[in-house]
Amino acid sequence: MEVLTKSELREGGFAGLKEHQFVMGKKAFGSNRNPQTWDGLGHFVYLADARFMPKGETLMHGHREVDVISVMVKGRINHEGSLEHGQMMNAKQAQVQRAGGEGFSHNEVNPDSEENQMIQLWVLPERSGEKAGYKLYSPKTGELTRIYGGEVGQDKTFDSRTQISVANLQEGHRFEQNTASLVYVSEGKVEIDGSLIEAGTLVRSDAFKLVALTSAQVIVIDKV
Repeated sequence: MEVLTKSELREGGFAGLKEHQFVMGKKAFGSNRNPQTWDGLGHFVYLADARFMPKGETLMHGHREVDVISVMVKGRINHEGSLEHGQMMNAKQAQVQRAGGEGFSHNEVNPDSEENQMIQLWVLPERSGEKAGYKLYSPKTGELTRIYGGEVGQDKTFDSRTQISVANLQEGHRFEQNTASLVYVSEGKVEIDGSLIEAGTLVRSDAFKLVALTSAQVIVIDKV
């Protein structure tokens, strides 16, 4: 098991947010990647833990041929842009935007007068030229809920062999994974294979058993 903590990374940011970048995959960033960050897994190439300043926003910008996954930890975000303009994303929810060849533009806005927290992940598409699309998820507490990836033909998630799942947990909740995974603990404290893992920690493991020691949020990336 390998571990990367927020304290090992320098804080960056842009516009109205501050962030710590944990993953910058070679497939997307090449020699421009931050050497402090880890490489990705499958087509997963980016993970950043962001804090939006009070009333902060990303400002309107565009994406093409990338899938953008946003997981809300604390607070809320008002989503603006070419896909589902005006959608509000609250704490513990997640949104997925597929850019495809069509592309999309968006601005994520903190409507409140206090900081919030959002995790952003990017996955490169397996096929170019896909139609743009948007999905919103409200994972059930205590369950590992897949929000990205799966077989072609199903419509619960955007298909990909790279999978992303979110677990919103209460103390004592547990699950295990028997495949190579990246695990990001975005909130709370958990135990992974007997080791204490706190919020702001990324774990790489071939297989693991996880137990929530407090209320917690965990994001799991794997591939099939």
